[in-house]
Amino acid sequence: MTDAHAISAAVANLYNTYPFPPEPLLDEPPPGYNWRWNWVAAYNFCTGQKPANQAIRILDAGCGTGVGTEYLVHLNPHAQVVGLDLSANALGVAQERCRRSRADRVQFHHLSLYDVDQVPGEFDLINCVGVLHHLPDPIRGIQALAKKLAPGGLMHIFVYGELGRWEIRLMQQAIALLQGDQRDYPDGVRVGRELFATLPAQNRLVQRERDRWSMENQRDECFADMYVHPQEIDYTIETLFELIDASGLDFLGFSNPRVWELGRLIGKSASLVERATDLSDRQRYRLIELLDPDASTHYEFFLGRAPLPQTDWTDDGALMRAIPDRSPCIDGWDSHCLFNFDYQIVNLSNDEWMFLKMCDGNQERTVEQILVEVPLKLDQVRSLLEQQVILLTPNSTNPH
Repeated sequence: MTDAHAISAAVANLYNTYPFPPEPLLDEPPPGYNWRWNWVAAYNFCTGQKPANQAIRILDAGCGTGVGTEYLVHLNPHAQVVGLDLSANALGVAQERCRRSRADRVQFHHLSLYDVDQVPGEFDLINCVGVLHHLPDPIRGIQALAKKLAPGGLMHIFVYGELGRWEIRLMQQAIALLQGDQRDYPDGVRVGRELFATLPAQNRLVQRERDRWSMENQRDECFADMYVHPQEIDYTIETLFELIDASGLDFLGFSNPRVWELGRLIGKSASLVERATDLSDRQRYRLIELLDPDASTHYEFFLGRAPLPQTDWTDDGALMRAIPDRSPCIDGWDSHCLFNFDYQIVNLSNDEWMFLKMCDGNQERTVEQILVEVPLKLDQVRSLLEQQVILLTPNSTNPH
């Protein structure tokens, strides 16, 4: 057995022992939403406009127990969804999860991500969360996925960051030293839990576990995934973009953009902001992770394959002609106080609420036509757009 096959077998064995994620199975659709798994919201985030087509194909690459797959089905009612995973036991949970919540329109394949070419057709949205960093060859993995991405398609990826997982890596190595057989994952969990219970309370590894991870790690499945995994590659900005560049796809941006705002770290110093103005995007990202390593536990981002539009709504005429609709990822509607796509609180004025009310389900009326009835200024419309409370469809026709 080659090293790559041995690693893949070890990973499959871990997830057969501890199917992951260990979220409970429900007899109803899952609660809330993750906008990254909603095609309309994700496409709008990446392009600035609603997609023309919602009858798409979605691939959940490395679906595990189907937590993300279930959301992908329920959040995209016109889509066909495919899930694949290396672990037969995890796939069994995924199938039962989707059966119980009536998440039909999904097919599952027991395959390595490397073998995604065995799944017919291309996909408009590929979701690959927490998978590439567990492959023996992530570049081969991302290239295999890229070949399945349709023109105009999006890929959402989540991989681990090196700087924010420093303590995790130390504990992983400590557990491995104390284990007799590192393939005995339950034993690794026992060793790790005993270490955390024994080390001094002020120990840095204990503090980090307590402050950041302990709630989720109450479940052995999560503890095992974090501390006794047989294969993990962590990234920095430099190595991350080596992976991205190898995909041949376009980098469309991080899907947690607030983390990557330099102003939150050095905005109080005009001289430092000035010094940073000539940095490239990648240099700026590197500076942010160096200055705030605790926030760099992972990278989540979108890639895309051309052709993809990039809509500029700074033109008043284009904005007035656009057709607005309410975002599908809003919690609390139709209250004046609600959560937007990223669960940030939005307090609507009465005029904004009336505007959004007229946008809800709108397919024909333009911004200009709605503003005839609602006394809202264009700057306020743009504010709703920036908060992704509304989504826009470009309209080249004359609104009159």
